[in-house]
Amino acid sequence: MRRFLIATVLLVGTWTLTVRSAGDTGSIHGSVRLKTRVRGHAIPTAAYTPRTVERFQPPPTPEISYVLVYLKDIAFHGSLPAMSREIVQEYEAFVPRVLAVTRGSSVSFPNADPIFHNVFSLSGAALFDLGRYPRGQSRSRVFSKAGLVKVYCHIHSQMSASIMIFDHPFFTAPREDGTFDISGVPAGRYTIVGWHERVGERSRAIEVRAGEPTEIELSLPVDVAP
Repeated sequence: MRRFLIATVLLVGTWTLTVRSAGDTGSIHGSVRLKTRVRGHAIPTAAYTPRTVERFQPPPTPEISYVLVYLKDIAFHGSLPAMSREIVQEYEAFVPRVLAVTRGSSVSFPNADPIFHNVFSLSGAALFDLGRYPRGQSRSRVFSKAGLVKVYCHIHSQMSASIMIFDHPFFTAPREDGTFDISGVPAGRYTIVGWHERVGERSRAIEVRAGEPTEIELSLPVDVAP
């Protein structure tokens, strides 16, 4: 059953912090709690809808896998390590569909389906087209600009993925049970964001103290079809 997440956390405040050293740090421990809420039936339409191929139907994916948690408005001046990550094209889908990396990281897109795929983006943070390629081949892209990159396939219109590129290391994806941790955070006041690919940002204010864990819970009602 496909779900849609609507965040209920409110924007309390926004601060910008310049991170200067690794000392005097704390940590953030929290959870994203998904609440079920029934939504109405979709309105019938004659508009084009993406095709699906039953034999390539992807396995069910937990809704929490579409969520990212991160700190916002941080001017980070430390060493930002580049990552190497992968989004596989299989079952006519991008797996995972949501990915977070640091600026300067490389993401590869191997094709695991017995058909041709294509990877492209028209996003402001990355404009590219990797072309068509068959099963067993892979192409990659280095992301040098922070921001959200939406990725699609020219051949299969139902395929999409979201890559969030950060210019700081204070981000994470919740575990399947909704819990998450962000460590090594310099003491200060922050805006913490819960983000979902179909909803966008919802945020609230927190304060991190040196040598102490900061506990927080994000309550996120999820719409499901009746």
